[in-house]
Amino acid sequence: MLHALLHLLYPHACELCGRDLSTSERLLCVRCSLRLPASGFHAIRGNPVEKALTGRLPLAFASAGYVFGRQSGLQALIHLFKYGGRRDVAVHLGRQLGLQLREHRVEAWSGLLPVPLHPSRLRTRGYNQAEALAEGMASVPGMPNMVKGLVRKEAAGSSQTKRSRVDRWNNVAAGYSWKGALPVAGSHLLLIDDVLTTGATIEACGRAVLEAAPETKLSVCCLAWAGR
Repeated sequence: MLHALLHLLYPHACELCGRDLSTSERLLCVRCSLRLPASGFHAIRGNPVEKALTGRLPLAFASAGYVFGRQSGLQALIHLFKYGGRRDVAVHLGRQLGLQLREHRVEAWSGLLPVPLHPSRLRTRGYNQAEALAEGMASVPGMPNMVKGLVRKEAAGSSQTKRSRVDRWNNVAAGYSWKGALPVAGSHLLLIDDVLTTGATIEACGRAVLEAAPETKLSVCCLAWAGR
């Protein structure tokens, strides 16, 4: 009754359509949640994310939960957590990503490793959106815990928006290094990021992991696939 009273006094609206949320809904109403462009990649060998990274990183698994579309509600949600300070949106979407993986994939991952931000960009944004996604994923029963602080972003780099594939790679190639304790031999880390376009960021970060710990298995999962 108290929860219902608080909801009446301080109603929560869907982030996409503005409709009042029920007490069982969080951030999005059921209708808008179902309209998000889920990729179905998790259960598909040879999916577009896997193909984009083939030959660039030795991966056990690669996928993305959604397909990025410029007119989709997903774009609006990504803008909220990347440019609008809405960390809670990233945590919510990370939980949905974790639920997808639990339903479609069974992997013995040792930990969720979010792609790091450079300290200057972290100060500007206030949080790392990849860490927020990993936090949401880790809240799903059966998913591993997040491990952070193992890889560091050395160079700030400029925005990847509107860069060519070669420019994107040059912008991030030398930017990551391993700083933490080496993982236990045979560990299997799941590298987490928000949007994968050319894969330059994931490739550079993944190389830093495998160069420091070559016996570590590596997988990749991004929130959204925005490649061609």
